[in-house]
Amino acid sequence: MSTLKQKFESKIISQVKKELGLSNDFEVPALKKVVINCGIGRFVAGDDKKDQKQSVVDEVSKILASISGQKPRENRAQKSIAGFKLREGDLIGLSVTLRGERMYSFLERFINTVLPRVRDFRGIPDKSVSPDGILNIGLKEHIVFPELTGEDFRRIYGMQITVVTKVVDRNQAMSLFKVLKVPFQK
Repeated sequence: MSTLKQKFESKIISQVKKELGLSNDFEVPALKKVVINCGIGRFVAGDDKKDQKQSVVDEVSKILASISGQKPRENRAQKSIAGFKLREGDLIGLSVTLRGERMYSFLERFINTVLPRVRDFRGIPDKSVSPDGILNIGLKEHIVFPELTGEDFRRIYGMQITVVTKVVDRNQAMSLFKVLKVPFQK
């Protein structure tokens, strides 16, 4: 079991409950899922070289699988957009949805290991948390993850990490993230 999950069940629930003045453990804000998304539309758009497209898809798939521990899902375009040279059904990205044990272990590694490795990291802005309590973090480089080595990949890919919570409002989400020690800007 992940140490973050154990800590969440033993200490964080009671701490957030006391801080927010809640009466029941089930009212306490909780984590629902973590989604890791990597858009590859610009790398595969335009040229009709199937080998190049497949190599990019394989490379990004390998990156997401090693980061998350599970196979990514392909995301395809819902409709055509001529300005972006995008046709319906084109592959535009890969994503992984983590829940349960994998979610807690990924979040623990992300907060404690990956974010300190980001170049010129000054903290996550408060505006990254939506009014619904969803935290969105964008990374410009995938190489900040310690599981990956730079020699294995030809390009640098950016990705978005979304942490979805079960909360009533933004204030509950912010108190949950602060107790989880998510590094926000001061």
